[in-house]
Amino acid sequence: MNREWTKMDRLLLLLIAASRACAASSQVKRQYHFYYDAKTWTEALQFCREKHTDLATIHSMEGVNTLMSKADSNKMASSGNRAWIGMYDDVDSWRWSLSDRSFYDPGETEFRRWWAGEPDNLNSKESCARIDHRGRWNDVSCMNILQAICCNVTGPSVSFVPTPTSTTWTEAQSYCREHHTDLASVRNEADNQKIQELIAPGHFYWIGLSRESWKWSDGGNSSFRYWVSGKPDNYGGAESCGAMAFDHGGKWDDYPCDSTKAFVCYTTRISKQVFRLSVQKKDPSVDLNDPAVTDDILEQIKQKLKDGGLDENIKLSWRKQPGGNVFQKLKTEEEDDLECRQED
Repeated sequence: MNREWTKMDRLLLLLIAASRACAASSQVKRQYHFYYDAKTWTEALQFCREKHTDLATIHSMEGVNTLMSKADSNKMASSGNRAWIGMYDDVDSWRWSLSDRSFYDPGETEFRRWWAGEPDNLNSKESCARIDHRGRWNDVSCMNILQAICCNVTGPSVSFVPTPTSTTWTEAQSYCREHHTDLASVRNEADNQKIQELIAPGHFYWIGLSRESWKWSDGGNSSFRYWVSGKPDNYGGAESCGAMAFDHGGKWDDYPCDSTKAFVCYTTRISKQVFRLSVQKKDPSVDLNDPAVTDDILEQIKQKLKDGGLDENIKLSWRKQPGGNVFQKLKTEEEDDLECRQED
């Protein structure tokens, strides 16, 4: 089949129409629900998932302002003007950079050689692991500048190689993946001993262990953050849950998850709209009802909508015509129905 149909000029009318047609769905908002009977973060999460969708997830200043306007300040005072939201520090999410499961025997992905008292997530900023010349690990900021240990994997065999320069953990990962297999995974005591022998006394090297830090309980990937200055700081080593501070303009603070506060849930509202779009086919050899063609057209439309600022949660699907086709010919034009849905 001629793949030239993918050129943007051949689908220009369709993509412009879709950009205009789906814009309305981006205005859909979440429904927030305040509860002032104080619960721990875990209790609040369970309640929200049973009664609604999840603890509140905030994607922008618009969301912050919405919550600020809906809060009952009198009732909020009993919780110190704080309410749990879905932000939490996933302190148990340590994973190896090399994700190929065939590289590990059962239980080897869980091998750890932490120093006593580690990992401690000091100042809530330590999400990457390093190793010293004694073979002990601790967690530090991923922005530290260190040399790293890369690994070369060939079948069941593995060798370890130090990097020539010092970088951040992310830069070390990129280097190891480009020049070797990956940052070093330490599966057992034998691997740990081999790496230990490469390190001079007093030096530290990155290994391939890292974790996700602050994220949303509903799995959303929004990068929006609105912390109080100097937060999160993991004061006392046990502050892994986020709350909105209504006496600080809606900014966020970290607290122990077992403390009790008011909380905010959200309910997802799904907007579903159907649009009829007309396109002109400039290449007569293209079969617009070929499943590969219709799928690729949807991907182009979705990318154009994302480029225009719509949320990644938008979902597109074709509504098939009688007979099972997406497109049907009407005189000199072809017409289709596009379902445009967005979960917000």
